[in-house]
Amino acid sequence: MSVTSRYREAWEGFWREASDEPGAVFWDAEPALTAALHLALFEPQVTDPGLPLIDLGCGNGTQTRFLAERFPRVVGADIAEAALEHARHADPAGQATYRLLDAAEKGEVETLHAELGDANVYMRGVLHQAELGDRQPLVDGLAALIGERGRAFLVELSEDARLVLLGLVQSPSGPPPKLAPVFRHGIAPGEVADDAVPEYLRSAGLTVLASGELPLTTTEFTADDTRLELPSKWLVAGRTH
Repeated sequence: MSVTSRYREAWEGFWREASDEPGAVFWDAEPALTAALHLALFEPQVTDPGLPLIDLGCGNGTQTRFLAERFPRVVGADIAEAALEHARHADPAGQATYRLLDAAEKGEVETLHAELGDANVYMRGVLHQAELGDRQPLVDGLAALIGERGRAFLVELSEDARLVLLGLVQSPSGPPPKLAPVFRHGIAPGEVADDAVPEYLRSAGLTVLASGELPLTTTEFTADDTRLELPSKWLVAGRTH
């Protein structure tokens, strides 16, 4: 079994089991706490807002639907058909369209780019969950999707988040209920060095145009009813030539 097929099957299993209830998935925080904050950082760097926007790794489409209210054409793309079923079910009006896509597969990415042309891309928390060998191909795929005119916004867990997650998993009571399925399906967040992400982008021919730190908000709460946030870093990238 290839790395990619194992990864796809893990996600299919996770999303088949996931509830449709808002906030049931660990990272599925409401857009006001996630995509809305990211757009405030992303939009000043977008040179062509009329391009299609791809929500890469869209999951159940919570952020996709929010983005579809702000961009003329939005495509939610995910490696798991079960995720897209959730997304379509939650979007009966068809605000966005949804596409099965393995962004680490060059042929699939080229096909989508041929259909859409250059696009802006929003990618939240995808790279650190990818297998090590798939990370550069994934970023190469992202670069192919944005082409010459698009811009990409990435937000990924920082190195410090690993310690927070380990503390949660190793607590005497076990991992929080919403985090447990992530580990049970074998898609536990991997460790991506903070300086690796800009290097992946540079290797794909992209320039980092802006970057910073911003907590990645989850739907889980601590024992004292504080919303759990994980340290993360964001970057905007594109071609400058």
